[in-house]
Amino acid sequence: MPKIRKVVSTVWYDKENYHRLRNVFPEADFVYVNFYEKDKIREELKDADAAIILGDVDNCMLESDTLKWIFCDHSGLNGSARDEVFAKNIIVTGAAGRSAPVLAEHCIYFMLQGCYHTKELLKAQEEGKWGVEGSNTWRGLYGRKVGILGLGNNGKMLADRLRAFDMDVYAYDKFPIKGYDWLKGKFIANNGDTPDWILENCDFVVLTLMLTDETYHMFNGETFKKMKKDAFLVNMARGGIVDTQALTEALQNGEIAGAGLDVIEEDPLSSDHPLWRMPNVYITPHTTPQVPDRARRSIEIIKENARRFEAGEPMLNAMTERDRFTAGGAVTSGFARLTNSNLSKEEIEKIPLEKFLGKKGWTDPSEWNYLD
Repeated sequence: MPKIRKVVSTVWYDKENYHRLRNVFPEADFVYVNFYEKDKIREELKDADAAIILGDVDNCMLESDTLKWIFCDHSGLNGSARDEVFAKNIIVTGAAGRSAPVLAEHCIYFMLQGCYHTKELLKAQEEGKWGVEGSNTWRGLYGRKVGILGLGNNGKMLADRLRAFDMDVYAYDKFPIKGYDWLKGKFIANNGDTPDWILENCDFVVLTLMLTDETYHMFNGETFKKMKKDAFLVNMARGGIVDTQALTEALQNGEIAGAGLDVIEEDPLSSDHPLWRMPNVYITPHTTPQVPDRARRSIEIIKENARRFEAGEPMLNAMTERDRFTAGGAVTSGFARLTNSNLSKEEIEKIPLEKFLGKKGWTDPSEWNYLD
C-alpha cells in the first residue's frame, strides 16, 4: 500500500487548525511553504508524496516526479483539470461539501429576497413610507414549486431545507439520484431527461451544478423563453452556466421575474453593468458566509482521504475528466488566480491577505508543527 512520507502545505490556516492538519500525517515529514514562494515549492516537492494547497494546481508543482496526491482547498476543480495535470497521473481532490449548509442558506436568502421584494421594502423604509404598492400579490415559499439543477452536496442540502418550507421540490441531475424519494420529481440527463419540465413549471430554478463543457451557457436565450414569466432564477454554481447577456435581456424583456446571483460569468462584474441596478436582481460578489469552522471541515475531508490513499480506496471529491472545462477558457476564483500568479514576495506583501483570508495568528511553523 502507498505511504505518505512527506507533505507540503501552502494553505492559510490558523495555528489551531494547522496543528490539526499536521496531526493528520503523524508519520510524515510536514513542511509549510508560502504559496507565493514558487522556487521553494519546487524544491520541497522534489521528494514529497502529497501537497495541501491554496488555489489550483500550479505548473511549478508538476515538476515533481514523486507527488501522488494534491488537495486543493476549494470545491471546483476546473482550474486544475488541464491536460498537463492529467498527464502526470496525480490524484487531485477538492473540498466540495465543506460549505454546503451555508450555500443552501444563501440560495434561500436569494429566494426570500425575491418573495419579499427586499429592495422595494428597504426603499419604502428609507422614505418612511408605510406599505408598498402591489404587496398584496406577493407570495412566500410555502406550497410553491422549486427545481434544483444539480443534486450534489449543495443541492441535497438545499433540498432538505426547502422540504421544511413545504415546497414542492424537483431535481435534475446528470446521474441517478439515490434516495430522496420524497422529491416530487427526478429528472436524469443520462436517462434521456431534460430540465424542460422544471423550466416550464417551477416558480424557482436554482443552479447548484458543475460547470463543464456540457453545462456552459446552459441558460441562454432559448432557455429563458421556456421559463415561467414569474419565475426566479438563483445561480450558486458557476457564472459560466448562465449567458450573462441572455439573462440581462430576459430580465429586461420580462421573460423571467428576477434573479439572485452569487456568481456571474464576468467576475468581477463591471460597475456599469445594468444587472447592478435592476430592481428585481440581487447580487452577492461570490461571497457566502462561512460555516463555523470551514478549515476544520476541510481537514476532516483531508483526513479521510489520507486514510483512503494509504488503503488504496477511491478518494473523496477526486478530479475526473468531467471537471474539464474548455468552452470558455480557464475558470478560477480570484484567489486561485492570485495563488497561481507569478507575483513577487514584495508584490504579495502589499495585498491585505488577512482581510480576505482571516488571521493566521502565527509567524513560525514551530508554533503548531508538533505531534500530540
